[in-house]
Amino acid sequence: MVFDMTIFRRSVLAFALVLALGACESLTSPDSLIGSLWEGAEAPPLPGERISVLMREGVLKADPNLSAEEILLPPPTINPEWPQTGGYANHAMHHIKVAGNLSLAWNIDVGEAADDEELFVGTPVVAAGRVFVMDVLTTVSSYDAKTGDKYWEVALTPDEEDDGHIGGGVAYDDGRLFVAAGFGQIIALNATTGAVLWRKTVESPLRAAPTVRGGRVFVLSVDNKLHVFAAHNGKHLWVYDGIAEVASMLGGGSPAVDGGVVVVPYSSGELVALRVDNGRQLWTESLAMARQTEEMTTLSHIRGSPVIDRGRVFAMSNGGVLVSIDLRSGRRIWTKEVGGLQSPWGAGDYLFILTNDSEIAAVSRDFGRIHWVRPLPRFEDEEDKEGPIVWSGPVLVSDRLIIAGSHGEVVAISPYTGQFMGKVEIPDGISVPPIVANGSLFFLSDDAELFAYR
Repeated sequence: MVFDMTIFRRSVLAFALVLALGACESLTSPDSLIGSLWEGAEAPPLPGERISVLMREGVLKADPNLSAEEILLPPPTINPEWPQTGGYANHAMHHIKVAGNLSLAWNIDVGEAADDEELFVGTPVVAAGRVFVMDVLTTVSSYDAKTGDKYWEVALTPDEEDDGHIGGGVAYDDGRLFVAAGFGQIIALNATTGAVLWRKTVESPLRAAPTVRGGRVFVLSVDNKLHVFAAHNGKHLWVYDGIAEVASMLGGGSPAVDGGVVVVPYSSGELVALRVDNGRQLWTESLAMARQTEEMTTLSHIRGSPVIDRGRVFAMSNGGVLVSIDLRSGRRIWTKEVGGLQSPWGAGDYLFILTNDSEIAAVSRDFGRIHWVRPLPRFEDEEDKEGPIVWSGPVLVSDRLIIAGSHGEVVAISPYTGQFMGKVEIPDGISVPPIVANGSLFFLSDDAELFAYR
């Protein structure tokens, strides 16, 4: 199989140049999150007006009418598994419980490290007491979630594939592990042994991790086609063609599935809702901005996965649009002019978002009003504007928003006020969001090290 390497390298470059969120506060060693992310008292805010130090205008501003309104979240609960990108098929994970004090339980090498052309875009998954990871060369491995001991490893790249890899990811369901590969194949493995159960080829590379629900596997290709396969035998059930794009960023959001509907994020900025049984279109929306003033915003790519939560769809595009949409009718409930590359995180009556303007913010679920905004620096060296930082997340665990940075720092932020609560240093950068399962936090670093904290 051959694909356009010029487009591929352009996609990698576009991703690498995205200027995202920044870092803060004291360093600690990677074997102790205690006293850095979880024990420090929340510092009082500094007096005076908070101004975002940014390279462009149009930043979010908190609604002054909400300044006295207290944010209330549901109590955290344990999630036993994280079987897919975004957690479950609807990507709505709410408020997750972990221990009050976390420390490093284990860390292991899980394969080939990322480099300038081959990057991690899919997260590990956790199911049936195991962690499953795919490295940048499409080698998949399985580990004991408690100890880190390896069960199996299988290299899936065909011998004739030598043009590079562009992403994909893994998902678990009903004893099977489904692998979306950058060389244009969807592969089902026996999750216990790693044996290949079936392997199907599509016309172009697969850009994101699959979503699995109700015996169906949903996976997006770089030519903006949604392919749907039967989970038990790989039968190609149906395909939906989105608008093709000449260039897009590396990776992409995974479809969200709930209530018999699959919501698909495309690199064109299209957000499309389809019936899961036959692919019939229910509604479509565009998350591309009408006015675009910067080169990066011309890429309207919905790179973060959409979230389906209590009859609403929440999605954000790089082009500068955050929306709340009624799942059944497709009616827009509210829209905010804010862009980002990560998935919104919903809990209670709030969404938490990372933006392209180097900010993290709390947004009301019902009306899209901004409760607080935390501006963050963009660079490791702010004075010389060197070392741009790309952040991933957030995840909400036990009253902490956790984000991870490409410069190797993990930061905890209060979901109630936006104040920094501490941080920990990982030996290498992190490009994919952390995941949480059974009281443990997992981080996959760019040098292919998997860290488990509990």
